[in-house]
Amino acid sequence: MPQSHLSTIALQVTSTNHLKQFHAHLIRNALHRHSFWVPRLIAFCTRFHAPPPYARRVFDSAHQPSVFAFTNMLRYYYKWGSNQEVLSLFDEMRQCNLKPDPYAYPILIKAAGKSAVLFHSELIKRGHDCGMYIRNALVNAYGSYGPIEAARQVFDEMTDRSVRDWNSIIWGYWNLGDEGEAKRLFDLMLDKNVVTWTTMVTGYSKMNDLESARRYFDRMPEKTVVSWNAMLSGYAQNGFTEEALSLFRQMVSVGVSPNETTWVTVISSCSSHGDPGFIDSVVKILEERGISMNPFVKTALLDSYAKCGRLEMARKIFNELGACRNLVAWNSMISSHTRTGDLISARELFDQMLEKDVVTWNTMIAGYAQNGQSALAIELFKQMINERGVMPNEVTVVSVISACGHLGALELGYWVMEFITANGVKLSMSAYSSLIYMYSRCGSMDEAKMIFYEMEKQDVVSHNALITGLAAHGNGIEALKFLRKMKDEGIEPDRITYIGVLTACSHSGMLEEGKKVFESIEAPDIDHYACMVDLLGRVGKLDEAKRMIEEMPMRPHAGIYGSLLNASRIHKRLDLGEFAANKLFELEPENSGNYILLSNMYASAGKWKNVDRIRKLMKTRGLMTTTGWSWVEHDRKMHKFTVGDRSHEKSVKIYSKLAELNRKLQGLGYVADKSNVSRDVEDEEKEEMVGTHSEKLAVAFGLLVSEPGTVIRVVKNIRICLDCHTAIKMISKLEEREIIVRDNNRFHHFKDNVCSCNDYW
Repeated sequence: MPQSHLSTIALQVTSTNHLKQFHAHLIRNALHRHSFWVPRLIAFCTRFHAPPPYARRVFDSAHQPSVFAFTNMLRYYYKWGSNQEVLSLFDEMRQCNLKPDPYAYPILIKAAGKSAVLFHSELIKRGHDCGMYIRNALVNAYGSYGPIEAARQVFDEMTDRSVRDWNSIIWGYWNLGDEGEAKRLFDLMLDKNVVTWTTMVTGYSKMNDLESARRYFDRMPEKTVVSWNAMLSGYAQNGFTEEALSLFRQMVSVGVSPNETTWVTVISSCSSHGDPGFIDSVVKILEERGISMNPFVKTALLDSYAKCGRLEMARKIFNELGACRNLVAWNSMISSHTRTGDLISARELFDQMLEKDVVTWNTMIAGYAQNGQSALAIELFKQMINERGVMPNEVTVVSVISACGHLGALELGYWVMEFITANGVKLSMSAYSSLIYMYSRCGSMDEAKMIFYEMEKQDVVSHNALITGLAAHGNGIEALKFLRKMKDEGIEPDRITYIGVLTACSHSGMLEEGKKVFESIEAPDIDHYACMVDLLGRVGKLDEAKRMIEEMPMRPHAGIYGSLLNASRIHKRLDLGEFAANKLFELEPENSGNYILLSNMYASAGKWKNVDRIRKLMKTRGLMTTTGWSWVEHDRKMHKFTVGDRSHEKSVKIYSKLAELNRKLQGLGYVADKSNVSRDVEDEEKEEMVGTHSEKLAVAFGLLVSEPGTVIRVVKNIRICLDCHTAIKMISKLEEREIIVRDNNRFHHFKDNVCSCNDYW
């Protein structure tokens, strides 16, 4: 077939199908490897978005690809966003001893990103004249990745600047955050186009200056859909949902047809608006206009439904997407399940994913951490760091640090810190606050304070993390000191601050100081009252605590009556204990802990008929007692124990150690407190039951596996019992160890037969 005839056919190629037919003509005429036709075929692949495997086969069909074939293939990969393929192909070109022509350099510079300076250096070495496209690519590259001074030098050396060059340098200054220079250059421009104005709108939006962005938007001589999208995105990304939706209505009313970006922005704003009905109304507009929703729009819709709690609709769209599901769709579905606590469904989706990004891992790890599955959060983190191509970031480590704090896993916490340091993970103020939380929850307040003082600047959140930690450790004096520090530095305490300080006063028995703090709160809320009731009750002012409850300006919640019930237990006020318990039975009838506490008070008083009555009431209501467990960390693993537990691999040695400790304790006059054990049980059995409580087993294990003189740290899910408290105090002196027990109420630091709570918890 004559070359001229093929050229005529080439002019008729208008789609991928036409391209394949034309390619077949070339193959039949044995011209498909020709140096003239291979570059043209690749150019067609670029124009009609032919799939990469097909384009690569065309390129590879050339025996010796020409410079033009390489250049067109570079352009194809760049258009597909395959920057790594661009650079790999350039290496192939060099191996073929081919020098790129000037048309290739803009592509290479754009694809290189931060490494664009290497191509700039190569151009200078070879003495190439940097044409306008190369210069513009350099300004864009330096404007995006820095240094901006290099972008400005290239710009200043231009003898003939196009509008595109001006737009690139203005955007470079916006990208750097230099509003002044961006505005100055904008004012110097004689010929501004719609892109120039849109750049100013986007720049001010990026600086969170929506007023200035809107002012430039309103002054625009002409607006395209891209301009409207820039302003819409500015509102949406800065949380101005109402303004975004209002602007969208205005856009439609003036006859501008929304495009894919518009719909994605508007639908995303709907999720922030929190109104599922509004999403439905947007979908209705799409249907009325006969707009076919592509995968990007559907994904945005899925994300919005998921965030609004409409899981059925989100799942329906997720299923419709099928093979078009992208990472955003998968991550949205996983996140929606973790938000509702459905970790099984979330993990099923997670395990089905063939490709996961850092957001996927973070979503699942945070889901475990926030739903009380801290051990699983840490295990998944360990799995993540062994994955290729995924690097944990600050969001990841914050979740893992919080999980370590929840578990009281200090060794694991140290390991995470080593990972952060070794991998250069940068930490924000929020992450530092999480570290303070972790160390304080692991019983190491010295390290928590060290992190606090290492911070360049402390805010209310970091102060609260430290004060809350001090409160749990019963250090009221230091909590008050940090409250004063906050005020001296002009940091306004919030409700969390005051809850922390009042709790610290309560755990330290500091009544007068607590009263002063309470009186200083401008508008105390119900939780501040709860802290005061707890403080009054703990110091024995139970009648005053009851009066405060009766005179409160708001209706008491369960926490307030719970504080009164516990104070009644400490001070053996059965009358007030019954009053508080009966209120709690009304407010939270499913909480078995309240029944157990009252039952124990009756048992201590020898009122066994009342004990039987409470047990029958629990049985009638189908309530089970909360299983008490304790765990202790060893070798970066959490070892868990329950009462009478013999499942641990070291059980024989643990019970042997416990027997040895009991003999020593009895020699010092220790007698087990069996007052809360059922009267139906023989004395010997009672002693065995209290003698094998989970915290005692955990302490015995800790003594076996740790070095002499080191601190033993135990975490317990419920309040430590009086017998264990007494026994562990004595063990701390016998073994010359500091033993730290964190129960569900506070920390107990046992040392030399003394507890930091002063037997007051």
